[in-house]
Amino acid sequence: MDCIFCKIIAGDLPSYKVYEDDKVCAFLDVLPIHPGHTIIVPKIHVSDVEGLDDGELCAMVTVMKKIGKAVMEGLGVKGYSILLDNKDAANQHVPHVHFHLVPRKEGDGLGRWPQSGYSEGEAEECLKQIQEKL
Repeated sequence: MDCIFCKIIAGDLPSYKVYEDDKVCAFLDVLPIHPGHTIIVPKIHVSDVEGLDDGELCAMVTVMKKIGKAVMEGLGVKGYSILLDNKDAANQHVPHVHFHLVPRKEGDGLGRWPQSGYSEGEAEECLKQIQEKL
């Protein structure tokens, strides 16, 4: 397999592993947004979040919570952002589902995403289209 995250999990590539158990591996991002930026991945190769079963996703979220607490206490930051780029349209660069946990400080220069509103009737139509698929 040519997946960089699978190679890290297998120990074939060097990494700074923050956490590892039978289902999840977490390691420092080699190109961090801020020090402590951690990547959290399932040990099985799954390209996107829809490919995870609920237990695998829950295991990842449980590890995120644990690492988030450790990052705040260990690095003295007051919060963190969690990001998942899912599929090509969302700029997912590695086709192995992964969450980014990015330590945050007030005034760290990372802003909010651009925001806009809905045109008249657009929210209702969007809601209808989503709910039809649930």
